[in-house]
Amino acid sequence: MRRTLPALLGAAALLFGLAAPALAFEPVNVVHTEKVKAGPYDLTVGFSTWPLKAMQSLDFTFAPEDGITAKKGTLTLLYGNEVADDEPLARHPRKREVWGLDVRALPEPGTWTMRFDVDGPAGTGTGELKNLQVMEQPGPPMGLSWAISTIPLFGLIALIVIAWRRTREPARST
Repeated sequence: MRRTLPALLGAAALLFGLAAPALAFEPVNVVHTEKVKAGPYDLTVGFSTWPLKAMQSLDFTFAPEDGITAKKGTLTLLYGNEVADDEPLARHPRKREVWGLDVRALPEPGTWTMRFDVDGPAGTGTGELKNLQVMEQPGPPMGLSWAISTIPLFGLIALIVIAWRRTREPARST
């Protein structure tokens, strides 16, 4: 009992000591902004990475000039003329004073449009950020990346098969 209590306290201290840095979060670093007029509202759209690349995670922030209090909004992402995503605007999880999307990626390179529908005390407004150019995905093609990443799996399977064959009992003849 005398050894158990200090060991438990040490384990708990180690657990909470290592978990504390993990609970800290990196602030959203906006490196590029664009202005959008949505009826009576001026929105500043922020990007944590610029230029945009397909399949690259980044943060988007959407900040009305006079704040998000007493306002509701909807974001519609358009790829060409197709609706790719339609969702209500919510507070950014790491930058609570603005609306935003946390670690989101645009799946296809090409020309995108962000349409904003904002409803607030000054009325309703719609605005668009058009011709948002998204470049090709960085790095090798997705198929090649997956093929390379499965090489260790095939090596592990081969190792298990070889070990299983060597450790198996030989068949006894009677």
